[in-house]
Amino acid sequence: MPEMTLGARGTEASIAVDLNARGQLAGIIADEDGHQRAILYDRRPIELGTLGGSDSYTAAINTGGDVIGTAQNADGYWRAFVVRHGGGMQDIGTLGGNSSYGAALNDKGQLVGFADTSDGYYRAFSSDGEHAPVDLGTLGGKISYAAGVNNHGAIVGTAALDNGYRHAFLYRDGTMRDLGTLGGRISSATAINDRDVVVGASETVGRRWHAFVWQDGRMTDLGALIGYGDSFATAVNDAGHVVGSIRIGDERRSFVYRDGKMTIHPGGHGLYLVNAINNQEWVIGARYSGKKFTASTMISSHPAAVTHGGQDLLTAIALVLVTSCGVVWYRRRYRGISLPTAIN
Repeated sequence: MPEMTLGARGTEASIAVDLNARGQLAGIIADEDGHQRAILYDRRPIELGTLGGSDSYTAAINTGGDVIGTAQNADGYWRAFVVRHGGGMQDIGTLGGNSSYGAALNDKGQLVGFADTSDGYYRAFSSDGEHAPVDLGTLGGKISYAAGVNNHGAIVGTAALDNGYRHAFLYRDGTMRDLGTLGGRISSATAINDRDVVVGASETVGRRWHAFVWQDGRMTDLGALIGYGDSFATAVNDAGHVVGSIRIGDERRSFVYRDGKMTIHPGGHGLYLVNAINNQEWVIGARYSGKKFTASTMISSHPAAVTHGGQDLLTAIALVLVTSCGVVWYRRRYRGISLPTAIN
């Protein structure tokens, strides 16, 4: 399982966020105090800087090497940014408030995320990076968050209903569609491929979180195939292969669902953080070892390890690091879902 430091030094942690077909990688370096630095790895680590503040982190990279993420400005507000390949960091702007968060971009340069409005709520946005972001609206409530966009401009994320609960949405041709749930109250979409296959997580009737795949109006419960724990799908490639994480108490396992088969990697034998899967079948994220995260990739067909009892559990130090780096996982993937306190 290839690991890379991305230029991290000493006790600093590194996390791989996304990898394109050219081998360019977007990532994050975090120190013990929780400060984060946005990194582009293009044959060497390149620190992307900030918008005048102290911290920044990446969210995605497209085939052209453009990177989207979020950085602090001189006033301490978080702002969505894009770095076009070979260029500098550009502030994407907001929807009238002070802050915004970059989540995803496609190969045409379309950017999505969520931003403050003048009335103090968050809304999903789409942007070309040159003009003001466009408010995508909600499902009748006050807030929404965009998490993914495909090369046809279809956008997915999470939006509030008029009753306050939040559902996964698909935004296409100017219309936001409610994708429903797996029987529970809440759901969230995290990614979409070019075949309009959507993945995410939903509450079930039994108040558990299950990873799902949505296609052509049907939501399939991947958590039922796993059979235990809370599961969260984080990414899908154009072949329809899905990756994500499983939580069992303080333990986290990773899963790959490909060609109708579910493979689960026990703690310590797969990626601890699972952020993306590309069309070259690389799963991108981080391992946890030596009391810190290290950026890592794994081929999606990697077989599950055979274990004989016992799993890698989080130590107190790991919990601190998860909390300090939690903005990477929480803001990028599950904003709007009530997750266990170890993540929030």
